[in-house]
Amino acid sequence: MIDTIIATRPAVRWQTAVVKDIITRTPRIKSFILLPSRPFKFVAGQHVDVRLTAPDGYRATRAYSIASAPEDSPQIELAIERLEDGEVSPYFHEVVEIGDSIEFRGPLGGHFIWSRIDGGPLLLIGGGSGLVPLMAIIRHRKIVAADVPIVLLLSARYWGDVLYRDELIALHERRDGFTLVLTVTREPPKRDGDYGRRVDTSMMAEVLRRVPGPPRHAFACGTNSFVNAAVDGAIAAGTPASIIRTERYGGV
Repeated sequence: MIDTIIATRPAVRWQTAVVKDIITRTPRIKSFILLPSRPFKFVAGQHVDVRLTAPDGYRATRAYSIASAPEDSPQIELAIERLEDGEVSPYFHEVVEIGDSIEFRGPLGGHFIWSRIDGGPLLLIGGGSGLVPLMAIIRHRKIVAADVPIVLLLSARYWGDVLYRDELIALHERRDGFTLVLTVTREPPKRDGDYGRRVDTSMMAEVLRRVPGPPRHAFACGTNSFVNAAVDGAIAAGTPASIIRTERYGGV
């Protein structure tokens, strides 16, 4: 139903948004809180296109997932990872300041989305900044669907690279149906029940046992290699391929 509604909306137009705040999340990721100039409603999991225009007229456009919950509208949060060889992400990290105007269009995307009417339980699998659209789902669930169980498996290189770490741990400690499982690939785990290796089939099987019943929906987001490993592991552990939605990051 939601996919149909999104597909039949008028084409989205470019507009501007003012940067209200900039928050450092990890050594390589900053959140940019934007206030659009026109009313803005979206579904958890959607993204926007951001467009930069150079003085000579050259334009660069990149897609960034929305991290905030729909209930936070009209403002939106984009968590942008700085990539050394990028055109857009270094500009955000090095040039953009509070009060600047950013050109964007959206919301976009009707596949990698979830709302409370979709139900659960949910299995979420994120690698690095691939957590961003999943964070919108987690925050949306906290506000309007706290009865829906979620298990999040989140992979990062180091403890200090875990995006939204304190917020996620606080949600986990509420014991209201949200479960956080971390795996750090380049150092030992710091919490009981976490892992210190790359995602594999045995890990997915153990994580699935923490879901209270078969997942109704599964979402995996990250790099191509991460998503492939996560999906292969989930399917091998018994998750039907038909319930898995994926999103792969590659823009800079």
